Amino acid sequence: MNFKSDRPIYRQIVDYCFNCILSDAWKAGERVPSVRELALSMSVNTHTVLKAYEYLQNHYIIESRRGMGFYLCADAREKVNFTRREDFFESVVPDLFQQMSLLGISLEELIDAYKESKS
Repeated sequence: MNFKSDRPIYRQIVDYCFNCILSDAWKAGERVPSVRELALSMSVNTHTVLKAYEYLQNHYIIESRRGMGFYLCADAREKVNFTRREDFFESVVPDLFQQMSLLGISLEELIDAYKESKS
């Protein structure tokens, strides 16, 4: 994984986990990689992965089962989708609108570009 400097590593690991969930690489109810397994595969400190997993637990996306590891919650996909949409509207959209304003791009031009990309 190539980490970006503009976002904390633990949040990039959360994004990786989100992608695994949305792509069905991790399925609801199944065990997810252990902290050590994921840290090793990503070449990061276990504390960094633990922080990412704590984030996922706090958002009820994964749950810890004593002595068994972490498991994906049944409604994890819906929660990830909600969280990603929320982040999109809080982070991406304001930046997009600011860039549009600076470049003189109208909403109609954006809609046309969107339609063109779909065809």
